[in-house]
Amino acid sequence: MEDNLVTLAIHTYEKAQILKTILETEGIEVYIHNVNLIQPVISAGVRIRIKESDLPRALRIIEDNKWGEDKAIKGRNAAEKIILIPVDFSDYSMKACEIGINHARKINAQIVIMHAFHTSDFLSPVLLGDTLAYQMYEGAIPIKGLLEKAEADMNSFCAQLDRKMKDGQLPKMKYERLICEGLPEEKIIDFNKKNNPMLIVMGTRGKSQKELDLIGSVTGEIIELGKAPVLAIPENVPFNNLEKAGNIAFATSFHQRDLIAFDAFVNMTSEYAPHIHLFNISTSRDEWNEIRLGGIREYLSKQYPTADISHTVLDDGDLLLAIEKFVRDKHIDIIAVTTHRRNILSRMFNPGITRKMLFHTDTPLLVLHA
Repeated sequence: MEDNLVTLAIHTYEKAQILKTILETEGIEVYIHNVNLIQPVISAGVRIRIKESDLPRALRIIEDNKWGEDKAIKGRNAAEKIILIPVDFSDYSMKACEIGINHARKINAQIVIMHAFHTSDFLSPVLLGDTLAYQMYEGAIPIKGLLEKAEADMNSFCAQLDRKMKDGQLPKMKYERLICEGLPEEKIIDFNKKNNPMLIVMGTRGKSQKELDLIGSVTGEIIELGKAPVLAIPENVPFNNLEKAGNIAFATSFHQRDLIAFDAFVNMTSEYAPHIHLFNISTSRDEWNEIRLGGIREYLSKQYPTADISHTVLDDGDLLLAIEKFVRDKHIDIIAVTTHRRNILSRMFNPGITRKMLFHTDTPLLVLHA
């Protein structure tokens, strides 16, 4: 009598095809049910079914491969401060780790170094009759080895960090390593929701980004959809410790949202006592006339009596060019901006390719969520 079919798992179509391939390489017949053949890659969920007699072996294969498993942080106190550092093993990632680790030591925070790998990067859709399947790109790593490759890359990357700690280039700090399968932006946002990190430190671009991309799609997505502050680190930033960021600029028109974000910003940077340069994100001098500036100075001097704060009214004309001149003239090390200023954020991230701004190559960007 033929074995009954049992449901092993329910996944998206893409992940179901990957698991199907893994099991079939071990000689287990796999059937996929509930597939939307017109748009299979967006199906809400499909069933991976196998013969009942194959179930114990299939479960062992999944356990041995740790397929689809996100390694979680163990034993963490919910009250602990967390700094999340997503990495793709690029030079951007190493610079982000150096800054993130030094900052974590300063504020006594826990460090989580996270890498997410997306299996569809190695797959291409192929129509076989009336079924859409996936095959590996030529020369790509077999699916079964993707997790092993991610772990090997993480081991190599962390070995570099450990050497820097041993040589005194970085403080000796314990850190958690987290490897997960999925879209990096989705995994980072999911971690953000579950663990509430106080700061995300990441590169402005990934290693696969084109040279003309001023900020990578993953970083842009985290800034847009995440809730934690994001410190985006360019590859060529001239320091690896926020103690060396003596001049930090904060973009504002001092609406109520700005005041709330500014308070969080002052608390975040209080350990370093930088010179804070307030600058207007509009070149309309009417917004920053002497009467209004006088009121702002009085408010800030009472609210933050020990903070070193000055004010700059940008030159008239093109805002981005005015910011570039301001960054250069004031030797700005970090620019801080709030997410509700979507217009300025989009313009800073997506200017014309012939106008590559100074701060896109050398100056980190701190984005606070208002």
